[in-house]
Amino acid sequence: MLLVFSFCFPILSLVSASEDQREIKVNPGQDVSLLCQGLRDASVTLLEWTRPDLKSDGYVFFYRNERPYENYQHESFHGRVELRDPELKDGDASVVLKNVTFNDTGTYECRIVTNTRQEIKHLIDLNVTDSDHTAGNKEGGNKDGFRSIVVGLSVLCLLLVVVVGVVFVFVFVCRKRKHSSEHCSYKPPPEKSGDLNSY
Repeated sequence: MLLVFSFCFPILSLVSASEDQREIKVNPGQDVSLLCQGLRDASVTLLEWTRPDLKSDGYVFFYRNERPYENYQHESFHGRVELRDPELKDGDASVVLKNVTFNDTGTYECRIVTNTRQEIKHLIDLNVTDSDHTAGNKEGGNKDGFRSIVVGLSVLCLLLVVVVGVVFVFVFVCRKRKHSSEHCSYKPPPEKSGDLNSY
């Protein structure tokens, strides 16, 4: 059982990492959507978009009390960031960054706090480059293929854990019955003495 968990845990960790962080490649001057999904059945009370690599203070985007606060933004993002859905329907906390420049390259972190006191975080790596999008799309395809393999292995691991768990329980029950002088194997009922005397 321990061997199964030691094999599956790294795979499940890869699945978690692939879900939490994404990479986007865009050309300068384009608008890009930075995706962040909260809970569909809970409202967003606080939304923070930040750039951890920025040394100066200020948010990429800040939302609280059902309204954004532009005065909390870093000066380089003034007038360039807006909610993709102003009503944040179904927990959609994505923002649109307009007219991107090379200086926008970096890691963006989305932090959501809901009315149920739950906290959700997402990371996005944005790469603003002059290179052809074909290379970026190819890289994205390779990542999607890798992600599919990891998800498939995680499903296989979960099935393996279930099977091993069932076998473990069965063996445990059998040993317990054996110690109480009962057998797990089927034993036919004894023949009645009256049937033998009739012959």
